[in-house]
Amino acid sequence: MTSFKLVRVLMRRRRDLAWIWGLRGLPPRVLWFQWRARRVAWRTGDRFSLASVTRPADMRVLLELARGCRQIVEIGTATGWTAITLALHDPGCRVVTYDAFERIEQQRYLGLVRPDVRERIEVVIAPGSTGPRDRPPVDLLYIDSSHEREQTVAEVRAWRPYLSPGALVIFDDYVHPDYPGVRQAVEELALDGERRGELFVHRHAGA
Repeated sequence: MTSFKLVRVLMRRRRDLAWIWGLRGLPPRVLWFQWRARRVAWRTGDRFSLASVTRPADMRVLLELARGCRQIVEIGTATGWTAITLALHDPGCRVVTYDAFERIEQQRYLGLVRPDVRERIEVVIAPGSTGPRDRPPVDLLYIDSSHEREQTVAEVRAWRPYLSPGALVIFDDYVHPDYPGVRQAVEELALDGERRGELFVHRHAGA
């Protein structure tokens, strides 16, 4: 291995370790998946996953808020890391994740976890604004899709009738300067809540 390649490998390993350190305190099964997923992403040149997955600080908040939620809906699957992590973190939850685009990488990362974990993850290739295919009460709705105001508003309105009383609606990239549409959607919907890192958390009051 040349000196240049060795330096690149060491830099990647350092970034991977820093990423896992950011997730410290989470169950080993979560850390192991995140570590393996990053290694696969580097090996296969999946830069999209490395750049777009939920950041460690926000993932810790999301998992904390998801504790005890039985039915979780994610809008914006991307390559599936967040959906898989949610299912790994709580063996009692079911995750349904929507995305308008199918990515071959999803199956690659789903293959890193046991069949019993995969069975609790349903991937739906459809815009989140189409709403549910069945009508189970949703305990947590995580929106990490286009970040556009109109689409985000449409997604919340489509799912609002199916939220359990007290359900959480969590918006990713709420304060990201490149995605003002998220904050605009929250303001248009007149949602109260709190900022947690890059996330905005709203608790649905119910009927």
